[in-house]
Amino acid sequence: MNEDSVTTQADVPAADETPDLETQLAAAVARADENYNKLLLAVADFENYKKRSERYNRDAAEHKRRDLLKSLLPVIDNLERALSYDGEESGPLREGVSQTLKGFEALLAAQGVKPLSVKGKPFDPAFAEAIATLPSRDGDDIVLEEAQKGYAIGDELLRPAKVVVSKNNE
Repeated sequence: MNEDSVTTQADVPAADETPDLETQLAAAVARADENYNKLLLAVADFENYKKRSERYNRDAAEHKRRDLLKSLLPVIDNLERALSYDGEESGPLREGVSQTLKGFEALLAAQGVKPLSVKGKPFDPAFAEAIATLPSRDGDDIVLEEAQKGYAIGDELLRPAKVVVSKNNE
């Protein structure tokens, strides 16, 4: 007998030491399931990230749009003041200012901005800011004058109106 061909008992692994194929398969399936679950979580996290990013970008763009539209309102106020001046009744300058004002108003209307109508109505602090009061027999908290127009975009307030409110003098 050749010494090389002799197998000793130490060379053969014991049955309980070698994992059988079923155990290896079960471990591989468990690892695959775990990796698949991690993949599903990563995909869901990425989808949520995309939605958050889109919402953030949309909100940021809307905020910038509102800021731009709000920055145009003082220009409109100045044009209205210029037209309310009792100087020259008509002329090319007045007509030019009037046309410019109409252009700005059309631009705001196209963006969904509308002026608030508060004069003669009960004072509502959600839409107007009282800057003064005047005695009146008409009742309390009625808007008598608009010192500055208020504007809204849809149902949201862009700028509150600055108003003079009545106070009963009795």
